[in-house]
Amino acid sequence: MTSTSPVRAERIENGAVLRIVLDRPKGNILDSEMVSAIRQALAEGARDAGVLAVLFEGAGDHFSFGASVQEHLPEQVARMLRYFHGLFRDLVALRRPLLAAVRGQCLGGGLELAAFCHRIFASETAAMGQAEIKLGVMAPVASFVLPRRIGQVHADDLLLSGRSVGAEEALGMGLVDQIVEDPSESALSWIRTHLLDKSGAALRVAVEAARYEHDRAFLSQIDYLETLYLERLMGFRDAEEGIRAFIEKRPPVWTHG
Repeated sequence: MTSTSPVRAERIENGAVLRIVLDRPKGNILDSEMVSAIRQALAEGARDAGVLAVLFEGAGDHFSFGASVQEHLPEQVARMLRYFHGLFRDLVALRRPLLAAVRGQCLGGGLELAAFCHRIFASETAAMGQAEIKLGVMAPVASFVLPRRIGQVHADDLLLSGRSVGAEEALGMGLVDQIVEDPSESALSWIRTHLLDKSGAALRVAVEAARYEHDRAFLSQIDYLETLYLERLMGFRDAEEGIRAFIEKRPPVWTHG
């Protein structure tokens, strides 16, 4: 990646770990440019069988504020969704253990990315939430991932209220796996202890086997969820109103249709 890229991708641990840093603080917004850079880094890493695991983290004080709200406007949302969901299809095809090191805010599309990982290491400052409902929209990937990760009751809570939870509450509901002082170093320590002595070929097959039902269901359902968003949700006035109100920094005026 070049120095102007919104992502820093580097091979560490003698090339065995692909670390991808979202590098546009303070929000590390997952806009099309950043998603493209992540997908490019994953494609390059996938070509090397020596890459055993992928670690995501955010530069600065936060993991990510989420996907670009501007790109949720009607003229851009179809392209944005297809490309963003393509990132998760790439992660399925990658067949590597995925880890996230989370500090500060991890919201919207940022939480979708972290929750798709096998393990999440979070600092005490972490705050995690799916705020899409507050903007008059919904979170397709989270609608699939969260019920499987934290159970339907907790998923309903986050998806329907839009509230954020702190690290301790997230740990209690199973959203994060550990609360640590340094999430990045703790994730790397876990990789060194549990993955670096393993066969990369075996790990790839084990990931495929362990996530067979999860990934098969995701690939079949994400098209439906995307269609639900574009053909049903975006047909309501409230969807555009919520996005424009956020951009214009004013309260939304809902018509409930």
